[in-house]
Amino acid sequence: MRSAGVLPDETVLEVGTGLGILSCALAARARRVITLEVDAGLVRALRAEALLPPNVELVHADALAVDWASLVAGAGGAVRIVANLPYSVATPLLRRFLDVAPRLRGWAVMVQQEMAQRLTAEPGGPGYSSLCVIHAWCAEVRGSFPVHPRCFHPVPRVRSTFLWLVPRVPSPLASPRELERLEATVRAGFAHRRKTLANSLAHAASFDPEQVSRTLARLGLDPRVRAEDLPPRVWLKLARQLPISREESMS
Repeated sequence: MRSAGVLPDETVLEVGTGLGILSCALAARARRVITLEVDAGLVRALRAEALLPPNVELVHADALAVDWASLVAGAGGAVRIVANLPYSVATPLLRRFLDVAPRLRGWAVMVQQEMAQRLTAEPGGPGYSSLCVIHAWCAEVRGSFPVHPRCFHPVPRVRSTFLWLVPRVPSPLASPRELERLEATVRAGFAHRRKTLANSLAHAASFDPEQVSRTLARLGLDPRVRAEDLPPRVWLKLARQLPISREESMS
C-alpha cells in the first residue's frame, strides 16, 4: 500500500475484486473503497459470505463499460485508482484513466511487463507507441518495479510490473478536445509502422495528403521520418497544426 500511495482521506477505485484480498488491504488504509467485479459468481459469494469490510462498496460491473467520469465524481473527495489490471484489457483501461486523470490523485496498477515498457519507452525504441505519446502529456510515472511471477498464485507465465502514475498538473493540454486531437494524429501516424510518417498519415481517412506534406515541411520535419522517431513534444506540435478534416483545412 505504501507503493500505491494510498492515504487515509482517499476513496480508492479498484478494478477486479477477485476474492477481496486487495480490497481488504485497501480498506484498512483508505477512507472508502469502491471495487468493480465483472464475475457474477464472485459477486454473489462475496456478498453472501460478507467477506468485505463495511467501508468497501462492491459494484457488479464491467470496468470497460463503466462511466468513469461519473464514477470518479460520485466517489467524492480525493480519489485514487489501484488495480491489478486484467492483462487482456489493460490498454483500453489505461486509456480511460487518462480521461479522468485531472480528477485523480494518481493511479497504481499492476500490468504485464511489456505494457510497462511501452508506457515508459523512449523515442526510437521498439516499445515506443501511440499509448506512450499520449501518456507523456497526461501523466508522469513516479514509480516502477518488477514483480516476480512467484508472488502470484497460480504462478503466471508472464512477468508483471507495478506502476505508480500521477496526473500532470497543471495539464499541458488546453482541453480534453486537444487530447482527442493528439490521439487521432498519433494513432494515424503509428497505424503503419513500416511506412514513413507522411505516408502513414496520408493513408488515414481523416487527413488530406497535401496538408500532411505542407505541415511536415512547416515544422521542419523530414518527410522520410517515421512515427517512432518523433518525441512527444513534436507530436503535440504536429497535432496542433495538422488539419484533421478537409473542412478544417479549408477554414
